[in-house]
Amino acid sequence: MKVIYFEDTDTLYIKVRGSDIAESKDLDENTIFDMEANGNVRTITFEHASQRTNVSRLIVEGIAA
Repeated sequence: MKVIYFEDTDTLYIKVRGSDIAESKDLDENTIFDMEANGNVRTITFEHASQRTNVSRLIVEGIAA
């Protein structure tokens, strides 16, 4: 999993998997889910991230070794 914040566009990008995107779905006008062919989420994009999330603080829990 990879989390990237693009300060210049205020976009938070979360890459869950590395496979091909088959479909993109808009959850709302500022949130996009990219899906694999089997329906699994591949990426999540949050526009206006600083207004909608706490991008200044990232906490990661429960990572398996």
